[in-house]
Amino acid sequence: MQLMAHLSLTVSIDRFPIAGRFTISRGSKTQAVVVTATVSDGVHSGRGECVPYARYGETVDNVAGLIGAQTKRLSEGAGRLEIASAMPAGAARNALDCALWDYEARASGKRVWELAEMAKPRPVTTCYTLSLGEAGAMEASARKAAHYPLLKVKLGGDGDAERIAAVRRGAPDARLVVDANEAWTQDNFKANVSACEAAGVELIEQPLPASDDAALETLGSPIPLCADESAHTSDGLDLLARRYQAVNIKLDKTGGLTEALTMAKAAGDRGLEIMVGCMLASSLAMAPATLITPYARWVDLDGPLLLAADRIPPLEYQDGKIRPPHRELWG
Repeated sequence: MQLMAHLSLTVSIDRFPIAGRFTISRGSKTQAVVVTATVSDGVHSGRGECVPYARYGETVDNVAGLIGAQTKRLSEGAGRLEIASAMPAGAARNALDCALWDYEARASGKRVWELAEMAKPRPVTTCYTLSLGEAGAMEASARKAAHYPLLKVKLGGDGDAERIAAVRRGAPDARLVVDANEAWTQDNFKANVSACEAAGVELIEQPLPASDDAALETLGSPIPLCADESAHTSDGLDLLARRYQAVNIKLDKTGGLTEALTMAKAAGDRGLEIMVGCMLASSLAMAPATLITPYARWVDLDGPLLLAADRIPPLEYQDGKIRPPHRELWG
């Protein structure tokens, strides 16, 4: 179902401070910069949030501009499916798609999962992410976060064997997944995989650059490999299924919840496991992604846990679990 109406559109750029510093193999940041789209018919409004990502050639200004360019189309009555067809996958389409889902829910008096003909999402365990750093610092971070049942460890290439061993010392009982963010090479792949195996890691995200994916058809790994930077939409899943055992579905890559739901079903049809992931953003960006959790073996929606300030009301996190969003937040 989609509800079509003549809608106004506003676009804002919002900033949320990070609690400390967040570091991956491509660099560090101290704030999350997001773009928020709000659509309204004068009575009911809907919001969606996205994160422009330089890895995919996006900037805050060009994403805000792409969203704003849909003002006329929305005012003429275009709905969510028309917007999805008019825009390419990416952060801009995500913000608008999620804003339109939110609007449809509020205007109809239903929740988004009802509109999508799904069961209400349940609380699920989410990863808690440890930033990339020196082995000693990561061991200390792991010790502080050892109460979380599932840790996601950012790795960076050289020195990763020491890092993952240090994290395991710091959190001996936690489940571990790792994310190399394309930082490994074919030369160090096997040694790093061996170190992960010794530490009991259950998933490795995007070990090689996306341009080197073909090597994974012959390298092999005893630990499932998950495509992240290589996985965007349902297009291309046949190729990824020859190289990976899982895909990370992020709404900022799929271009919104609409395509994310399609991708989740298509991935399952191909025997691929699913992680639902996020960029570093507020609870408003995480809320739509909770609808993908019933399809996912791994959930990585911890963005708000890494912030010093969040939307009000925020998503609820307790004992490493994330709960479905309040109606006041989204959907």
